[in-house]
Amino acid sequence: MKLTSCMTSKGPRAAAVVEDGKKLVVFDCSVKELFEQENWLAKAKKFVEDTLTARRPPCVAAMEDAELLPPVPDPQKIACVGLNYADHAAETGDSVPDHPVIFNKFPTALSQNGAVVPIPAVSDKIDYEAELVIVIGRKGRDISPDCAMEYVAGYCCGNDVSARDWQMRPPARQWFLGKTFDGFAPIGPWIVTPDEIPDPHTLKIQMRLNGQIMQDSSTSRFIFSVPFLIHWISQVCTLLPGDLIFTGTPPGVGMGRDPQVFLKSGDVCEVEIEKIGVLRNEFR
Repeated sequence: MKLTSCMTSKGPRAAAVVEDGKKLVVFDCSVKELFEQENWLAKAKKFVEDTLTARRPPCVAAMEDAELLPPVPDPQKIACVGLNYADHAAETGDSVPDHPVIFNKFPTALSQNGAVVPIPAVSDKIDYEAELVIVIGRKGRDISPDCAMEYVAGYCCGNDVSARDWQMRPPARQWFLGKTFDGFAPIGPWIVTPDEIPDPHTLKIQMRLNGQIMQDSSTSRFIFSVPFLIHWISQVCTLLPGDLIFTGTPPGVGMGRDPQVFLKSGDVCEVEIEKIGVLRNEFR
């Protein structure tokens, strides 16, 4: 199942993407409220089937007419993993970490598929990072790697947009400040549930800049797996439904190129991940 969020007269509501992305089946609850229900996926599938059979308005809407939001419009936490591909660590000059490097973004960094991401006037080194994003579906703390997949509601594409001049500013790196400018966490185009992605470690991932392939790799090259990342972060804080985990980026970022490539007004980034889809954003 593919899930997103849209704005309605009652506020943000979860919506299932159906008919090859042409229509939405809108639920009378938010995505986070949907995840909190027992056996939520089975119930959601039945609601979608019953709604499409009956063609009940206003539950069915045309995708093109909907006011789309980020698939999770209000995550409490956006956790991010740095250096989760050995070849990306090498291009940045860092060594392969022996434990996950974690930073975070504020929810104000969130933006959706198709949104224009603002280029801040205080930075001229804006970089792209294609990433698989984990969407958490259950509350949990100190989660064992053996059962961590039970806490996954789905996956989406993400772009960990980074202001490298802020991130790398001496005397100490400021990863958080460099990565949490408004709009710097595009996600989408929707959430794909785990029944459609039984193994998130075999997915082709690509970043295209104005149609040119800049990153081309696979999640099989993760240093730290999805279950281990969930376990690691949950040792520190309670994970909640709707929380997001950006899992790290492969090599090919603009900062690591010679000459370096940074985003300018009018550039279009497309993150494509196998079995999920394409996240597209313009920068301006």
